[in-house]
Parts: sequence; structure tokens; C-alpha cells
Amino acid sequence: MGYYIDLKNISIDKYAEILKSADLLPSRMILKDNIDDTFNIIKNQKVQNVDELQKALKNKNKLQTFSKLTSIQDEYLKILIREVNSYHQKPNRIKDFPEISEEVVLKLEKLGIKNTLQIFDKVLTKKSRNKISSQSGISEDEVLKLTKLTDLSRIRWVNHTFAFVLLEAGYDTVEKVANSDYKELHEKVKKLNEERNLYKGHIGLHDMKLCVEAAQDVSFEIEY
Repeated sequence: MGYYIDLKNISIDKYAEILKSADLLPSRMILKDNIDDTFNIIKNQKVQNVDELQKALKNKNKLQTFSKLTSIQDEYLKILIREVNSYHQKPNRIKDFPEISEEVVLKLEKLGIKNTLQIFDKVLTKKSRNKISSQSGISEDEVLKLTKLTDLSRIRWVNHTFAFVLLEAGYDTVEKVANSDYKELHEKVKKLNEERNLYKGHIGLHDMKLCVEAAQDVSFEIEY
């Protein structure tokens, strides 16, 4: 599947069902309104999958044109494309991860690697990790740590800080997050932050539930 979910594999009908059952953010609950009728209209524009939907709404002009053609309100389409784009969020930058030294960052940059998308294909197996360790001069343990941070960064809404938090909490792969009890995960993360003050703000139980559900959408491609 690769770093990102392949949106071509999600048909419009399937995506409508996903949205119906999804525990959406409150600001995106409007997507459930008249969803069957709305998505039938979208299909009538020869949009067969989520990749084609993303392309049809990829900029302001295209979105407005699509709205005029379909009579679907601009605001609905704006929220819809935000939800679609959340599958392909920006990769996390290596230099932004806590406790990754500047030396490691510079060694990777010499290989043209600055973010998690760029390193993903190079850390899929132990053999490939050993290779990048030899090429860069970064220890195998440090490469494995970067691998796990990269894996966690593939989960929607997981930024560089939260990837590190999940790692430190012992949920250091997508598979572990996907198979976790979100209530237990929430408690462990909360306790960890109380002890070490890793992040500011508040991560609620509902946020953690969304995180676990998002992890379940991600393929377990990295071999450990």
C-alpha cells in the first residue's frame, strides 16, 4: 500500500458507508446529512473512487465548479475535501521529533531524507534498515527508533510530538495502536504526560478513540 492509503481502492459507495459509521469530529458531522442522495449525485459526475473525488475538489476553482454542477453546497464540499485530505496529511519532518539529535538529522539530510515519507521505503525491512545505517553512519538502534516514529506518523492526525508520545508509551507501531484498547491507551498517555510533561494541551478520550480507529485504516507494512 505504501506510506499513504491508496484512495483509488476506496469506491464512492464504500466511502459513503465509511462516513456513515465514522465517529467524525463534531465540525464534520454535516457530512452525514442526506449522505445517500449527496453521494449518488457525486457518482453521477463519473467520480468512482475517493482519489477521483480528491482530484475533482483539489482547489477552490474546481470545488466551486463542482458545486455549481451538482448543487451541493460549497461548505459541504469544503468539509468533505478536508476529511478526504486527512488520509494524506503532510509527513512529519525528522528534525521536529523530540530527542532526535541534530547530528542524525544532518546525516539523513545528506542522503536527501528530511521527512517520514522520504525515509519510509528505506526502513521497511531489517535488511533495508541495516543498509541505511551503513550509508548514514547512524546506529541501528537509532534507525529502528526513526522507523517506529515513521510508522506512527502514518496515522491520521498524529504529528511529530504525538508520534513520540505513543512511542514512549510503548505503543511504538501502527499495529500496536490499531489493536489497543483506546481507554487503556488514553490512561497510559495521560499518566506518561503527567510524569514527563511531553506535551501541552489536552488529549481527550474521544481523540484517542479516533486515533485508534485511524490506525486501523493503515497497513502493517513495516517488518520488525
